[in-house]
Amino acid sequence: MPELVLPAGDLEKLHTAINFGADAVYAGGRNYSLRAYAGNLGRDDLQAGVNWAHQKGKRVYITVNIFAHNQDLRDMPSYLEELEQIGVDGLIISDPGVIRMAHRYAPDIPITISTQANVTNYESAAFYHELGAKRIVAARELSLEEIRAIKERVGIEIEVFVHGAMCMSYSGRCLLSSFMTGRSANQGACAHPCRYQYALVEEKRPGEYFPFHEDERGSYILNSRDLCLLEQIPRLAEAGVDAFKIEGRMKSPLYLATVARVYREALDAYGEGTFADTRKIDKWLSQLTAVATRPFTTGFLDGHDPSIQDPANQKNQNRAEFCGVVISYDDERGWLEVEQRANFGPGDPLWLLTPHSGSIPVPLEHLYNSDYEEIDRARHARQRVFIPMLQPVAPGSILYRLKGN
Repeated sequence: MPELVLPAGDLEKLHTAINFGADAVYAGGRNYSLRAYAGNLGRDDLQAGVNWAHQKGKRVYITVNIFAHNQDLRDMPSYLEELEQIGVDGLIISDPGVIRMAHRYAPDIPITISTQANVTNYESAAFYHELGAKRIVAARELSLEEIRAIKERVGIEIEVFVHGAMCMSYSGRCLLSSFMTGRSANQGACAHPCRYQYALVEEKRPGEYFPFHEDERGSYILNSRDLCLLEQIPRLAEAGVDAFKIEGRMKSPLYLATVARVYREALDAYGEGTFADTRKIDKWLSQLTAVATRPFTTGFLDGHDPSIQDPANQKNQNRAEFCGVVISYDDERGWLEVEQRANFGPGDPLWLLTPHSGSIPVPLEHLYNSDYEEIDRARHARQRVFIPMLQPVAPGSILYRLKGN
C-alpha cells in the first residue's frame, strides 16, 4: 500500500495530519525549508513532534530543500547533526551540495530527492540513486507512463504529488517572485506572482490587448488549477508509486484534516477492493471541493491537460470555514473545550470533523467562556470556550462552519 504523506507546517498541523490518517508527515525545520512563512518547527517542537509521531508508529521527514548559497552552508553541518540526534526519518533535499553534506553529517538519515530537483527521467533517477538517495519525489510534469518507466528501470522509491497547488514553473523553479518582489521562491519566500492579475499590451499598440481570455480586471495568464488525482489512485498504485504526497504546509488545519481523511479512506478502500464505488468517489470529491480554493485538474498525468491553466481565475465557493480545534471533552459536564480560530456562536451551521466518525452536526444553543459565563459569540483569537455536547469528541477534532447557509 502506498504511504500517505501529509504536510505539517507546524506542530498542531503535524498532530492533525497524523490524527486524520497520514502515515508520515513532511515539515520544515528552523532553516533551509522552501516554506519560509509556514510556522515550521523549532528544535523543541520538532523533537516533541518526532517523539509523538514515533509513538503512533508514524514517520517525520524534514525538508532541507533550498538551493543553498555559500552563506547558507555555514550552519548546515550542525543543523544536519541536530536532525540526526532528534531522530527524524528522512531528509528531503534538492541541492547536490546539501546531499553531499548530509552523507557527511547525518549519514544515518535516508535521503529523498525533492521535486525541486526536477527528476523527469530514469537516468536522473539512477544518478540520484547512485548518490545514495532512497526515494525521489517525481516532477509534477511527468505522465503516468513516464513514472511507470522510471519505476521499472531504477530500483528507487517514487513519491508523487497527488493533491494541492500547482506551480506555473518547472517543479517550482520560479524567478518571477525574486524579480518582482525581491522574495526568492528558491529560498522559501515565494510571493506567488502567478496568482496576480495581468493584462498584456504590445508597446506600439497602446490600448490594444492581445486576444486571450480576460475579464474587466485583466487575465490570470499564469494561474494554474489545483491538482487532484483522487480518482487515479488505482492507476498510480498499479504503476508502482510508493508514496502519495499532499501539498499544503500553509493551509489550515480544516483543509489538512479533510484532505488527509479523504485520501486515507480512498487508499483503504483501494486496499479492500471497494474503491470503484461511485457513491464513495462522489462523496470524497464533494468533501475535497468544500475546502478547495480553485477548480481541479489531473495535471500532466495523461500528458498535458489543456484545462490545467485557469486564466479566468475561477474560484471555488469554498463552503467550509475553519472555526476552532477541540482541546478536550469534559465527561462530567458533557462540554467540549474548543480553541477559537474564527468568530462563531449560537445559530451558526456548525459541524465537527472527527478523526474516526467523520462530520457530525453541532446543535449550538449555548456558549460559555473560560469562566463558565454564557456568551453570545466566540469573538477573540484563540479564545477558549465551552460547548455543551452530549456526544464525546476526540481532542484534535476540527470545528467548522458551512458558509452560504
